[in-house]
Amino acid sequence: MLLGVQSVDEISSVNVATGPASRIRGGLQGSPRQGLIMATWGFFIGFAAVALYGPAAHTFQQSMELSPLMVGILVAAPQLTGSLLRIPFGAWVDKVGGRLPMLTLFGISIVGMWGLVFILVTVPHVTAALYPIILMFGFMSGCGVASFSVGVPQVSYWFPRNRQGTALGIYGGVGNLAPGLFTLLLPFAIGALGLAGSYLAWLAFLLVGTGVYGWLARDAYYFQLRANDVGAEEARRVAQDLGGELFPQDSAWGALITAADETRTWGLTFMYFVSFGGFLALTAWFPTYWINLHHLSLTSAGILGGVGFSMLAAVTRVAGGPLAEKFGGEIMAGIAFSIVLIGAASLTMVIDFPTNVAGELLIGLGMGLANAAVFKMVPKYVPHAVGGASGLVGGLGALGGFVIPPILGLFAGALGDAGYSGGFFSYVVLAAAANMVATGFIRRRNRPIAQ
Repeated sequence: MLLGVQSVDEISSVNVATGPASRIRGGLQGSPRQGLIMATWGFFIGFAAVALYGPAAHTFQQSMELSPLMVGILVAAPQLTGSLLRIPFGAWVDKVGGRLPMLTLFGISIVGMWGLVFILVTVPHVTAALYPIILMFGFMSGCGVASFSVGVPQVSYWFPRNRQGTALGIYGGVGNLAPGLFTLLLPFAIGALGLAGSYLAWLAFLLVGTGVYGWLARDAYYFQLRANDVGAEEARRVAQDLGGELFPQDSAWGALITAADETRTWGLTFMYFVSFGGFLALTAWFPTYWINLHHLSLTSAGILGGVGFSMLAAVTRVAGGPLAEKFGGEIMAGIAFSIVLIGAASLTMVIDFPTNVAGELLIGLGMGLANAAVFKMVPKYVPHAVGGASGLVGGLGALGGFVIPPILGLFAGALGDAGYSGGFFSYVVLAAAANMVATGFIRRRNRPIAQ
């Protein structure tokens, strides 16, 4: 029994009487466990697109003779659509549940990945003339990155408030493993299969993963009832009897407006810009950093970026959920951004391989803890518009994944190799500012929240 939450069958065997109500309950499918597993699986297969171009950036850079700024834009391309689409798709969940929005994102991603494979298979030598097309297919493939803000409310609507931190920690942590795993594996795949063969294998994985999700994923009971024409009040009452506590507003855009009207939503958004946006940005950028500054091989850079940063942040996020429940998301956010600040400073102040590895590990550790802490705070501060808040916080926050790599590329273009180190000064500033916002939340954490 996952997280102490009973399945519909276990509850109905005890609490359900005969009559119309029992017939309504009898048509429900799935359980909180299944809801969490499939939402996590969907997030995993979609979120892998964060690493779409990062591990292959050096190969594209040599083939198309790209400047560091153009490389920064290329590796960030999947993050733009993956960020912006989080807002409407996160709100859409409040209207129809998570399954349809998730499958829609996967469909666009499959088209984008197919287009990329087509180009690489049919064109013998990729030149700079193809840069806009490859960029466009990166935007399309990156739609899967938006699966995060779909899965967050999809999980939240399955679980009671007191289990949100643990459930979302598992969801975010396991799903966050995907970019690190693909950052680790893609360089080896390129060596064995070539660039086109590697992306073809990725396309096959995406197709199979989408099929599995479509077959097994279920929305929370409230949305199943509404899809079967059960009235909103009755659906809410039945779902409450089955353990549900969080329910959406009737209007998807109303959920966004409600979330936007809460001032604290914007504090959460900024912290997420620094932590999760930074996670996206640095997952894509670290392979380029290690290759160009420390002259590592493609596979060694993939190992350091994939395991040393991305997978560490993902695993830490799993542990960060229970820690945020125990100590409070506000306090954990303050600790996390202090760790990020120390790590960024060590990357900025000295060019030394062991010191820089330690700095990367500290940033990964801090970002993993911060990501869990922020989304533990979302249901607390915006309890009646979780989907809308998830879209705003997740979408605008994740824009850091698109904004930061070109900034790092500008430093590298202006300063040469030393710019790959100096660019991390931007993260010293961001981490310090996020720490100030977290301190504000700590001071106000016991104030009542407007419902």
